[in-house]
Amino acid sequence: MKMAQKDRILLEMAIETALSGIDEGGGPFGAVVTCGGKVIAKEYNKVVKMSDPTAHAEILAIRTASELLKTHNLKGCTLYSSCEPCPMCIGAIYWAGIDRVVYASDRNQAEEAGFIDSMIYNEISSNPSDRKIRFTQIRMDSAEELFRKWKDTENKIPY
Repeated sequence: MKMAQKDRILLEMAIETALSGIDEGGGPFGAVVTCGGKVIAKEYNKVVKMSDPTAHAEILAIRTASELLKTHNLKGCTLYSSCEPCPMCIGAIYWAGIDRVVYASDRNQAEEAGFIDSMIYNEISSNPSDRKIRFTQIRMDSAEELFRKWKDTENKIPY
């Protein structure tokens, strides 16, 4: 089977997962993580269901895949999403080491449905002092000690 055909099948799985999530009170988002050609995880948006603003389909699929594979590093995996991932999910995708993301709808289509991520994209690229939410840094020696201790730890697992 050609890559494009396989991608379409797995995107359809993400879309079907999103549809079942809507029936369960979730938003219109679904995600599937594959590794080595096998489906490892599929999740839908559970923000309202879990009372958790981070419970996006992509985040939940990454968490499930990491738990099942017993690793925080999903190198070699692909994430299929019913929609272009939001800034938070993009961060999680990078932290997880996922190699490839395939999505169906884009951020403009999500915005037309009421999911306004453009403000977050703009906020992330702005200077912290110019953001709508006030960010204040207070330097603390004890906080800096955390990084010194981390650097000096011999048996750490970098991520």
